[in-house]
Amino acid sequence: MKTLTFNGGIYPPEMKELSRECKVTDVFPSTKLVTIPVTMGGAPNTPLVKTGDTVKRGQVIAKSDKFMAAPVHSSVSGKVKKIQNCLVTGSSLVPCIIIEADSTDISSMETDFMPPLDPFSCTKEEALARIRDAGIVGMGGASFPTHVKLTIAPEKHIEAVLLNAAECEPYLTIDERTLQEDTKKVVDGFSIVMNIVGAKGIIVLENNKAFIKPLLEKEIAEQKLSDKMSVALVKTKYPQGAEKNIIEAVLKREVKAGGLPADAGAVICNVGTVCAISDAFRLGKPLIDRPLTISGGACAKPCNIRVPVGTLVGDLIPQTFDVKDGAVAKIVSGGPMMGFAMQSPMFPVAKGTSGITFLTKEETYLTEEDPCINCGHCVDACPMHLTPVMIVKSVKAEEIADAKKYGLMDCIECGCCSYVCPANVRLVQRIRLGKGIVRTQMAEGAKATAKAANAAANTASSTTAPTGGAK
Repeated sequence: MKTLTFNGGIYPPEMKELSRECKVTDVFPSTKLVTIPVTMGGAPNTPLVKTGDTVKRGQVIAKSDKFMAAPVHSSVSGKVKKIQNCLVTGSSLVPCIIIEADSTDISSMETDFMPPLDPFSCTKEEALARIRDAGIVGMGGASFPTHVKLTIAPEKHIEAVLLNAAECEPYLTIDERTLQEDTKKVVDGFSIVMNIVGAKGIIVLENNKAFIKPLLEKEIAEQKLSDKMSVALVKTKYPQGAEKNIIEAVLKREVKAGGLPADAGAVICNVGTVCAISDAFRLGKPLIDRPLTISGGACAKPCNIRVPVGTLVGDLIPQTFDVKDGAVAKIVSGGPMMGFAMQSPMFPVAKGTSGITFLTKEETYLTEEDPCINCGHCVDACPMHLTPVMIVKSVKAEEIADAKKYGLMDCIECGCCSYVCPANVRLVQRIRLGKGIVRTQMAEGAKATAKAANAAANTASSTTAPTGGAK
């Protein structure tokens, strides 16, 4: 069976056997508390509720009028206990709305959903508005607002919508389970996206999930979409699920440096995202529940679960899963390659949380750095065809302009370079540092430009203002 792929990449242990047979179960925190970040993708939101307010499940509790924003909804019915800064993925403190549920039974909660909307009879504008009103963002980790992604510039011609079902991160199996358990919803949500964009659809599976292909093809046929939707197998390799790599593998096109998938005639969607889109139209339900994988060698009971957005991971221990005594060396929000290390499990599951991995010392490769030996392994492994060693050397020398020339801002931070480095150089961490410097420089430049523009406007105003006539 033919499989497609891209140049570069690595082959880390998959470790999916720990959870791939675990069906998705609905779980509710025993504390009845959820901690919902005010913003989970896009432009910053402003809270619409205050301490003491009673809210319904599905009610909008934070939003912004900016196009790049995605509203946030309450995932439970109950009372707002606090609004305060809390630790979230990325180890940053952000404003969160803490709500105490009035029940542990989701099915009995009073809801504030939208009315259902037929996605194939409504206008494109109405469809995009529904996706925005539902607060849907990319659920693969980036959390980019989906209504923005699906608003295609007139000069762009989209030829294919790709459903990213590769799930190349080690340990994570939530997409794999969703494809099997909610096949109808996956195909339905994907067909809605195809209809909005006006292009054919390709579901992209890694060949370690080839057994799911017949299930999808059967459902595609039952929904009479065989002339518009197909399934493609790609090689099991990391990071096969990165947007630019999927486009290279399936469409044999390159997204130029600084470009977007739309520049190559493609739109990419995540499995969880299309399921949320189906719910938004068929049920009027906003994005308030998040399926995810809990796994890792230090996890005593790996599982795939669905929880209300805002559930604290620590509140699921030990009722839902447990960790082995003294075995946890690292807690990662996400997968081990691109996830974020966390100080403790007391952080909320957000819209973009695809998994939590509890890793042992043997799984984390916690070793001291040695000097770079200029072996070039990082260059061979880089799926973006960059030279990580030169980027990092430039960052360390504070030659940021040179680092940008070597592709600093094109790095997708997949971790392939760090994985293959025999000297254990923290390449990705230094690249992230370099990106931070660039963003700071850009912000300072924008402030300076705005200040100069204001000064010029004030000068022009003072020189042209009337001085008053003689009386």
